[in-house]
Amino acid sequence: MDAQTSDEAGVIPKCLFSPQIRLSGLIDDNKFIDFQSQLDNALKSEGQLAVELTTPGGDADLARRIGMDIQIASEHSGREILFIGKTIVYSAGVTIMASFPRKRRYLTRDCLLLIHERRMDQSLQLSGPLQVSLQRVKALEAQLKIGIEVERTGFAMLCEGTGVDCDECIERARTNWYLKSEEALSRRLILGVL
Repeated sequence: MDAQTSDEAGVIPKCLFSPQIRLSGLIDDNKFIDFQSQLDNALKSEGQLAVELTTPGGDADLARRIGMDIQIASEHSGREILFIGKTIVYSAGVTIMASFPRKRRYLTRDCLLLIHERRMDQSLQLSGPLQVSLQRVKALEAQLKIGIEVERTGFAMLCEGTGVDCDECIERARTNWYLKSEEALSRRLILGVL
């Protein structure tokens, strides 16, 4: 099967067929350390770089950090860094993908994306003086508000320059939005399918 691209994609970059950075598995502390090592080594080479990702998700904030490191590396090295998602790019993986501009995003034809809202698993036990309890509630409220703000920023990055409106993305993310690579291409979330 031939690669599919949007009209402006042209030829598929060769670096996508032998990515210098390969991440597979849950996004966690160990994956982040592995990424940093691979990025350091990759920046010693010349030309375009590619980051390959297969993930069921993981730590959203570490995914944001990986994405920021990619953006900084691209800006300061002058190197074009491309994204290739393979098989599954769920949750935190989409956060990483969003850090790449649409013109640098590719998926394999079997790839599925999962876009959803940030999640929190936390119980709040209130006991003791009411003023102390109120402060705990306010602290949790502040955490929720900043989480929603970070989430909206990530969705805006994902949707920038695409055929998906950010409000639609937010709405669909509430009920776990699964996209096949062909739909991601037709909605212009990515530049091409391999």
